[in-house]
Amino acid sequence: MTLTVILASSAALLVLAAFGVTLHREPAGRIVVYGGSLAISAVVLVAALAHLLGAGPSETTTLPVGLPWLHARFQLDALAAFFLAVVNLGAALGSLYALGYGKHEQSPQRVLPFYPLFLAGMTLVVVADDAFSFLFTWEFMSLSSWALVMAHDEVPENRRAGYIYLVMASFGTLCLLLAFGLLAGPDGQYAFSAMRESTPSPGTSALVLILVLIGTGSKAGLVPLHVWLPLAHPAAPSHVSALLSGVMTKVAVYGFIRIVFDVLGTPEWWWSMVVLALAGITCVMGVLYALMQHDLKRLLAYHTVENIGIIFIGLGLALAFQAHGMPVPAALAFTAALLHVFNHSLFKSLLFFGSGAVLAATHERDMEHLGGLIHPMPLTAFAFLIGCVAISALPPLNGFVSEWLTFQAILLSPQLPSWGLKFLVPAVGALLALSAALAAACFVKAFGVTFLGRPRTEAARRAHEADRFSLAAMFILAAICLLAGILPGYFIDALGPVAKAMVGDSMPVQRDVPYLSIVPIAESRSTYNGLLVFLFTAVSVTAAALAMHRFASDRLRRAPAWDCGYPDPSPLTQYSASSFAQPIRRVFGTLVFRASEQVDMPPPGDARPARLVVRLSDLVWDALYAPIAGAVTFVANRLEPLQSLSIRHYLSFVFAALVGLLLVLAIWP
Repeated sequence: MTLTVILASSAALLVLAAFGVTLHREPAGRIVVYGGSLAISAVVLVAALAHLLGAGPSETTTLPVGLPWLHARFQLDALAAFFLAVVNLGAALGSLYALGYGKHEQSPQRVLPFYPLFLAGMTLVVVADDAFSFLFTWEFMSLSSWALVMAHDEVPENRRAGYIYLVMASFGTLCLLLAFGLLAGPDGQYAFSAMRESTPSPGTSALVLILVLIGTGSKAGLVPLHVWLPLAHPAAPSHVSALLSGVMTKVAVYGFIRIVFDVLGTPEWWWSMVVLALAGITCVMGVLYALMQHDLKRLLAYHTVENIGIIFIGLGLALAFQAHGMPVPAALAFTAALLHVFNHSLFKSLLFFGSGAVLAATHERDMEHLGGLIHPMPLTAFAFLIGCVAISALPPLNGFVSEWLTFQAILLSPQLPSWGLKFLVPAVGALLALSAALAAACFVKAFGVTFLGRPRTEAARRAHEADRFSLAAMFILAAICLLAGILPGYFIDALGPVAKAMVGDSMPVQRDVPYLSIVPIAESRSTYNGLLVFLFTAVSVTAAALAMHRFASDRLRRAPAWDCGYPDPSPLTQYSASSFAQPIRRVFGTLVFRASEQVDMPPPGDARPARLVVRLSDLVWDALYAPIAGAVTFVANRLEPLQSLSIRHYLSFVFAALVGLLLVLAIWP
């Protein structure tokens, strides 16, 4: 059975963690842990793909662990198989990358034991089939990833990131616990199969939706629950950052789909309005925050927030169409969301691998200290460029396809009978279009400032190319990004069983469409051919290059290079990350970031350099989390004397609490 192979592989990862404890001081420890993780993840990946592509029947099993009256239930269906493929493709390539990148790790004792545990936790969440197993493996995933975020705890920023992550993870788990408690009902039926058969009241269903949206949204990075993500993801080692952004956030998306689309039952139409509103705000806020960043890894982390918003736009549209009995548009929107789950796991992992290669070569994450890296690191630059084009949703790469399908679903929204959705969906479509344009601008900045121009520091001048394992992982991801962009029909067809199980229908079969085009609804509405776009682009570029070489003059001409009005050869005269983002900051800064600029311009004759200081504020943190943190600190300071009371006082408190509970039980009807 495929499920048995998956559970055995998860057990093997737990055993591998023990080797990480014992061998972390040895050079072989890195090879054993990451090589073993690569092999195990590859086995799970093959098993999951075989089940998904073979349309195998759902498999279930029960293990004699967990709660005495429940045991641990596990299930493998089409939805779980797809997310297992996403998780273990990222895990396998992350392990391959780490075989080389791990040589630069300064604290292997804090990484090697927890890395296999993290992979096992994500795998087990996806196959859990009861509330207890789901919550246990969810917390297991959260704690192991927290340990990886805290790997470099000597840095104060990393300790703060780990603390905020732990608080948000605990809050999210609490919300999921309450949601499962409501779904289980008074009989305490914690198996998902029993929850599916129950019929909660509309009020209970609404409360469950809100709790699940908070619980999974805090892990995925929905605004305003995203505050931990841009802190924790950059703090971790780069291969772990790729898994956090590219894979773990997709496990959170899986949790939302499993509970809302599968367990909770038929949705109400207004559910989609809540999801769509949050998703639209999330995708725009994520890309605006990313544009303001100088730290390359933090920029990528904020773009995870943006792409999570895009995924939830698709899921919100699927809920809207499903609630109104429109299975075909629901299948289109749901497939677009799942395809973006897959695509984002590819190009975000690729970009974090590229940023890790830059960090290993220069020991810098600040783009203001980089520049000119395309010369010492041409292969890394090319792979990073592929990721930039993909995440910018430019054809013929994969990011374009899933966002194009999302727009096709948005264009079907006039068929919805609800006037609220008729107004909201076009507004969300406009936000999606704005975020796509801003994402392209952001990655022009990221690639240009990091890899083009002249080196801004000595560290950038001494940079060197990445190792062969890191390059192999990056180029495999780049190849899959291209393949999924030029042959998207095969990937869409693979998602058919998942959409059929969750929303009751699937997109038309794409492999039968002539010339490898894709047709979301009907040819009369829209079609797309990624292969044709790729061939046209390749032929056009090749023809232009040949024409320039053939007809250009071969005479040697010498002239001063155009200096753009800056004759000083200093790299400081180049465009910086701050100057690139300045126009967008001035448009959105006052409203979104409460931005302020302070210019210190010395008077004539003063040799001091002019200085520009820009201050940005995180309005979500200032308005929501800072007051809560202040209130908690205030209460904690007032309760601090309770730590030093005598035993008599503590016994009195226990007695008072007992009396209070007995009174509650006596009064309770």
